[in-house]
Order: sequence, then structure tokens, then C-alpha cells
Amino acid sequence: MVSRESVIDALRRVNDPELRRSLVELDMIRDVTIRGGQVAVTVALTVPGCPLRNTIEQDVRAALQALPGVEQVEVHMTAMTDEERRELSRRLWGDQPGDAGILGPGSDTEAIAVASGKGGVGKSTVAVNLAVTLAAMGHRVGIIDADIYGFSVPGLLGVSRVPTVIDNMIIPVPAHGVSVMSMEFFLQENRPVLWRGPMLGKMLREFFRRVYWGELDYLVLALPPGTGDVALDVHQLLPASREIVVTTPHPTATHVAYRAGRMAIDTNHEIIGVVENMSYFRAPDTGKVYHIFGEGGGDRLAEQLGVPLLARIPLGNPQIPGTGLFVEGSEAHEAIRRVAEACVRAR
Repeated sequence: MVSRESVIDALRRVNDPELRRSLVELDMIRDVTIRGGQVAVTVALTVPGCPLRNTIEQDVRAALQALPGVEQVEVHMTAMTDEERRELSRRLWGDQPGDAGILGPGSDTEAIAVASGKGGVGKSTVAVNLAVTLAAMGHRVGIIDADIYGFSVPGLLGVSRVPTVIDNMIIPVPAHGVSVMSMEFFLQENRPVLWRGPMLGKMLREFFRRVYWGELDYLVLALPPGTGDVALDVHQLLPASREIVVTTPHPTATHVAYRAGRMAIDTNHEIIGVVENMSYFRAPDTGKVYHIFGEGGGDRLAEQLGVPLLARIPLGNPQIPGTGLFVEGSEAHEAIRRVAEACVRAR
């Protein structure tokens, strides 16, 4: 016989995709009606028009249909009131608004900044693939597109919607198992960012303090190229963050990448290692390898910085349509996995 307790217990295993907490814990399960093998539940969404409404409904339906004795399931949707959202926000922050979350006391989140000396070397591609690979390994992962002038992380992850906001608390957008935050979410399409350093630093603080990240194992930051205000702000805001330096084999790229790595050293941040991107091109018909941008740049940079070369990533098109992600089993994916494993070892 189906009981209310068995229904609630089944729904404890259904999470809100954005908040990554149980619907029961979030007090989103309201009416539960049981008539023999027929079960009806009402779910209170965090906001009206929730973009993940269908996903939540499907997950609830699947959890209830798996219960012994359940023959028919009805899922009704409603939305929280303003007061309920305020209460939810207070509970999630633990009554510590402003300083809670990723910068709060006792945070165990490992911050990994992905840096480069110049643009166009594939730093953001490395960052998103690293984040997705860490998530696939079972870790709780977030990513911040800290390249405020040249944001590209949402596009590389195939994200086309904006974050949910609950009582001034911003919820990251989930994509490929990763919680995503970017300046792109808050600007009109393709509008340039005309901000000075202090405003950029303020926006980064908003990403750290007003965004509800929940419990993360890793926070990956895609830094802007070079050693400007944003990179310095990240080093100051996250003094325990570690860094990965991305370059291509070309001498110009490695020369300026050294400055990015040197900045990490000068600010007492550990460099996990160097990633050489666009290392070579393997012809799909013959398998012959072409070193289009030269050879040895990553090795030289790693030697100069006194850190290991973590991986050489081949040049090629992303293999998952609509994203910049590499398909599992490819040379590029295996290289990224070695980088992820190095990050786990360094923790």
C-alpha cells in the first residue's frame, strides 16, 4: 500500500536542478493525495515560469512511478509566494547574506583560475572542458566567466537562458553538470562592456557573494588574458586559489603567458601546471601530425615557471554540436582528463 511517508521519501531523492537540493528539503512539495494506486502531488516552483519546470515534473513523476503499488501519477505545479521566496533565501544563505557562499568562513571549495597571457589561445575552452570533466568525475563544480570583456563560457556550454533570481539571490545556470555564471547573462546581446577596474571588481564580488553556489568542490574561473585588474582582483579575493596557465606552442604566446604565470607566483598562488593548447593537428584521413604553431612552447614555459606540463591538446573542432566540448574518448578529452586529475591531486 502506498503511504504518504513512502511518497515523501521517494521525493527526497529528487533535487531542484539549479539549487541541487532535495525538493523536500526546499519545502517545494505541498499537497500529497493518495487514493489507492493513484498519487497526486503539488510542487511549488521557486519562481513562476521556472525554465526547468518540465525537468522537475519529469523527475517527480519518475520517482513516484517507481514506487511499488503506484499505478497513476498526477503532478501539479504552482509557485512560491514572495514571502516564501524570502524565507527560502534566508535558509539557503544560513542568515549570512552578503558574505555567505563561496567566500564564507569554513568554505572547502577549491578555486582553480585558468589564465593566459594573450587572447585566442583557447583558455576558455580549456576552462569549460576542465569544469565539465571534473563534474563527470563526480565532483560538485561551478564556473565563473571572469573574462568580463570577452565572455564566452555560456556559448561554449550551449547555455541560452538567464539565471533565476530568488529575492535578490542569483542562482547559477546548470549545464552539463556544472553551475555557470557569466557577465553575459546580464547584458543585452553582444553589447560591449564599458567599465573601469573598480566596477569590474565589484561585479566579481557580486559573483562570489550574491550568487548561491551551494556546496562546491571546485570553482573554475576563466580569467581574462593578461595581468590586468580582473586577474589581480581574483588573486586578492581568492588568496588560496591555484592556477593553470594556458599557451600555444608559438613563442609569442609562451612569452606573454610567462607574465601571467609570474603574476601568480608574485602573489603567492600555486601554479598547478601548464596546458599547451593547439599543440598539433592530426589529419583524420592519414593520421599524420602537423605542428602548425611550432613545437616545444609548453615545455619551455613549464620549465621557466618550474611547474609540470599537464597536457598537450590537439587542434580541432569541438565534437559536441552547439558547444565547445570535446567528446569522451577523443585525444582532446583524454588530455583534459589528465589536467582534471592533476587538479584533484593538487588539492
